Amino acid sequence: MTRDMKISNARIVLADRVIDGGLAVRDGIVDSVGAGMNGPGVEDFEGDYLVPGLVELHTDHLESHYHPRPGVFWNPIAALQAHDAQVAASGITTVFDAVRIGSEADAAQNLGDHVGILVEAIDNAQGSGRLRADHFVHLRCELSAPDAVEQFEDYAHMPIVRLASLMDHTPGQRQFVTMDLYYAYYQGKSGRSDEEMRRFIAERLEDQRRYAEPNRRAIVARSREIGLAIASHDDATIDHVDQAREEGVRIAEFPTTIEAARAARKAGLSILMGAPNVVRNRSHSGNISANELARAGLLDILSSDYVPFSLMQAAFDLPRHVKGLDLPTAVANVSRNPARAAGLDDRGEIAPGQRADFARVAMLDDVPVVRAVWRQGRRVA
Repeated sequence: MTRDMKISNARIVLADRVIDGGLAVRDGIVDSVGAGMNGPGVEDFEGDYLVPGLVELHTDHLESHYHPRPGVFWNPIAALQAHDAQVAASGITTVFDAVRIGSEADAAQNLGDHVGILVEAIDNAQGSGRLRADHFVHLRCELSAPDAVEQFEDYAHMPIVRLASLMDHTPGQRQFVTMDLYYAYYQGKSGRSDEEMRRFIAERLEDQRRYAEPNRRAIVARSREIGLAIASHDDATIDHVDQAREEGVRIAEFPTTIEAARAARKAGLSILMGAPNVVRNRSHSGNISANELARAGLLDILSSDYVPFSLMQAAFDLPRHVKGLDLPTAVANVSRNPARAAGLDDRGEIAPGQRADFARVAMLDDVPVVRAVWRQGRRVA
């Protein structure tokens, strides 16, 4: 299938401005941008937006397809294809699928025992050309799990693995800085009684005491040895950020306080927040609003996290929520900035020499409509 095409009559979102015009693609790469295109076979955008293909660094969405109900595990390739179809239809052309490293403390979930199945499915499907988006693997390492290092070593060397995050969901810190928040989230999710929750929390605290710090040291050392990008997760204090900076972390995922976000900016880390947080204008766990960080100039990257379409929706919502923030800056948060933070310099913006990854988007009643998506000049949605 040819990967050459011409587009006309588009509102093109460039890195620093929006222009009316068109572009030409040759062999899956943007050849020229600006002048109106004409001739046979030109794709007329009829005034719709042309935005770069979105880059998603942290989504747990694959797990919801693979494990849709308690005790139900779907065929991994079928689950991946369902996830991939929704991702591509949301305008996402590059996605880092997050898989859990470290066995799940909750035996009812137990997704840590399935990491090999999911990584193998992603690797095989990517290699066989059955996927619409370009997929990489993000190892989200639960540091308090006894087998976190062992599982990390099993997969960190694979070429498809491009990012690891350092997570600690122990009650009473980071994402859940108070026990009330932890109880509200996990007890509601699991249905445990008060006594069962007390036992569960005591076990998690003991695991954290025994394993979290040695696991963190080992995973950081190995990541730096093989050149794997590292993200911190749910930093809440300046000390958290200082530790991340010393470890060579590139990305601060979901800082929970403005103090941590300011420290991350000072340390030169890219600050990632959730697109659902932007759309809802609040965090699901009661932490800081992403829009508040954007107003303070403390936002670089958005992640769809658990709702793929929220990434496109947030890009168009941000300029309405944050005075003085324009559409190119908002779109960079979901395209160029995550690509560069992950070490991908061939995508993320509409410019000559970049991959022809882009989406046609219309706005109807303040909600974007993704009309078509191309990856490397080939239409995928």
